[in-house]
Amino acid sequence: MQAKATRFGIGALILWSSLALLSTAAGSIPPFQLVGMAFALATMVALAKWGWRRESPVARLKQPIGAWVLGVGGLFGYHFFYFLALRLAPPVEANLLNYLWPLLIVLFSAFLPGQRLRLHHLAGALAGMAGAALLLIKGEGAAFAGRFALGYGAAVTCGVIWAAYSVANRRYKDVPSDAVGGFCAVTALLALCCHYAFEETVVPTTTQWLVILLLGLGPVGTAFFLWDFACKHGDIRALGNLAYGVPLLSNGLLIATGHGALTWQVGAAAVLIIGGAALGAGDVIRIGRRRREA
Repeated sequence: MQAKATRFGIGALILWSSLALLSTAAGSIPPFQLVGMAFALATMVALAKWGWRRESPVARLKQPIGAWVLGVGGLFGYHFFYFLALRLAPPVEANLLNYLWPLLIVLFSAFLPGQRLRLHHLAGALAGMAGAALLLIKGEGAAFAGRFALGYGAAVTCGVIWAAYSVANRRYKDVPSDAVGGFCAVTALLALCCHYAFEETVVPTTTQWLVILLLGLGPVGTAFFLWDFACKHGDIRALGNLAYGVPLLSNGLLIATGHGALTWQVGAAAVLIIGGAALGAGDVIRIGRRRREA
């Protein structure tokens, strides 16, 4: 079960790597409008699944209040503080602080029953963080200025929220992952409320509708169902280390589609991230090898 769930988590990370490319393709659609529409589509995916299997939505959504607070708080809270950080601080510094979440997942995992944080887990996470920093800075440098303190705080907050959500999900192993459909519905409603409060509505073009559909089926939809299952049943420390592959794959997609350039920073980051992932996720690799040999 653990190996399968961890693979589900890797699937979520792969889907999230397409987020930058799809967000670029979305063009002029405001962020909260985009998130609200994408999460609404994710909700429809859950409804379609329940209808196909003739399952009662009420029964699937009848979950402990703590699971609802954690689910909605994680999904909406992360996106709210992320966009707030981008509004109040330069994007390079905001993204650097946001990408504390994989390292925090590794650190927070030490508080879970039956989990032990070893030196190679931490070393792998730090190597991955260094690789992510190389990708995000891109030779421009990062200058943290006091006037952007609120934005930096929001960026750290969204990283802490996502790490805490991912690790705390272990407490709700019995909550089925398709209950995330309900969390997506509330998140969509809250995001659209923020959109109407802070943004101007943009009517999507045909291409933008296609992008929104891909977002709802992929990185802002299916990925959250996969991640939920992975966090509840997979190797959370390995997932934290592997998460630094998201900015690497994201840059690879941008380069492949002509939106980025292959530089020495990308190469060095690849070495750090892949090496860090192999080091930090070594337990999963060794367990898989032993099972194949058996």
